[in-house]
This record gives sequence, structure tokens and C-alpha cells, in this order.
Amino acid sequence: MRTIFITGASAGFGAACARRFAAAGDRLVLAARRLEKLERLREELGDVPVHLVMLDVRDNAAVRAAIEGLPAEFAGVDILVNNAGLALGLEPAWQVDLEDWERMIDTNIKGLVYCTHALLGGMVARRRGHVINIGSIAGSWPYAGGNVYGATKAFVLQFTRNLRTDLHGTGVRATCIAPGMAETEFSQVRFKGDEARAAAVYRGARALSAEDIAECVFWCASLPEHVNINQLEVMPTDQSWGATMVHREE
Repeated sequence: MRTIFITGASAGFGAACARRFAAAGDRLVLAARRLEKLERLREELGDVPVHLVMLDVRDNAAVRAAIEGLPAEFAGVDILVNNAGLALGLEPAWQVDLEDWERMIDTNIKGLVYCTHALLGGMVARRRGHVINIGSIAGSWPYAGGNVYGATKAFVLQFTRNLRTDLHGTGVRATCIAPGMAETEFSQVRFKGDEARAAAVYRGARALSAEDIAECVFWCASLPEHVNINQLEVMPTDQSWGATMVHREE
């Protein structure tokens, strides 16, 4: 039985990952800010061993305390799924609320780094483990309004690649999974609760589901230990790359 630590586990990709690993009989550490949602998820999962952590990954001291305080049954984390993250707004760079940029940097970069650093030493000491970072196609392909969100996800990709080199010879794996358009709470968070604007993102297209990405995470984590998926970029069939923009004077 593996021990899986999932951040941002209260909804979306995180909750779907919890369900997928639970179905395989793994024990789970589920971390998120919304404890009531975690409690409902634990009830749904039934008899699977689950430890809940109310956690804001932006708080390094809280991350350390949560991991150092794990019960013995859950302390030997085998797989870290760094899922906690968000996008805020689509305004051009000169019009954004700077606090939105700071929140994305603090969550998508610093929170991911805090959780990774707190758990990585134990994995290396045990000579087994897997860090799975949820990135985005925005980390490789720019779009208008993506500014800092895309930059944070580019960090996730490059950080994962550099982890691979640091972990060479340790037996610990590192993977970046980069989803494209996926219909979760993502757009509702990005547009701060504007449900109509969020729904318009997916109108007329079949987006990825949280379960699709959870299946990708589970597959990468369940391959033989000598196999490392470095990067997995996943789009729905209805999404592909657009042409480069050309501004034309009228």
C-alpha cells in the first residue's frame, strides 16, 4: 500500500486523484484550505485510510508542521501530487491587480516548492518516491492574459526537470503533467465566481475532466520504478494551438 500526499485535494484534479488512488487501495494524506470539503470527500471514500490536513500551502511553517506531524502510518510518503494552484484574471499585464499576481506566485510556485522540499528528504533517504507536479500547457504556450499564470507554470515545468537531475541515482522520480482546457472550478476561481463567464470558456467544446487528469497522474505513478515520465502534456481533442497574433492597422 502506497502513501499519497495530495495538495489542493478538496476539489477538481485533487479530489479526482484522491478517488483514483483510493480505488487502488492506497492510503491518502489530503491537504487543502477547505476542511469541510475534505471531510465530505473522506466520507465518500469509505474505508480507505485517510488523514486530513487543513493547509494553505503558501504558509511554509504550516507546511512543515503538517508534514512533521503526520501520524506514523502516513509519515512515509511515497507520492506527492503537487496539485494546489490557481489562475486569477485575464487582464493585460498593465491592468492586473498586483495582489492576484502575488497570490499566483505564492501558491503555484512557493507553495509547490515548500511541499516538495518538506517531503523530498524522506523520499531520498528511503530511496523511493515520486513527485508529480501539476503544470499547464500555459507553461509552454503563451496566450493573451496568461502573463504571470503562464510564467508560474513554466517554473513548474523547469523545476521538475531540474529535480530530475538533482535526483539522479536516488531512485526518486519526478514528473510534470501539463493539462490543457479542463472543466473544473478553475475558471470560476479565475473569474472570481462569475459563473456565466466561466461557463463560456467551455461552451461548445468537450473539455478534459478532472477524472481524465487523475487517470494520467495515476498512470505515471503506477509505472514500474525504472520508468519516469518526465513531462506529459494533455489537451482535449477539441483544443489545439492557434496561429500567432498579427496586429494590423485599419
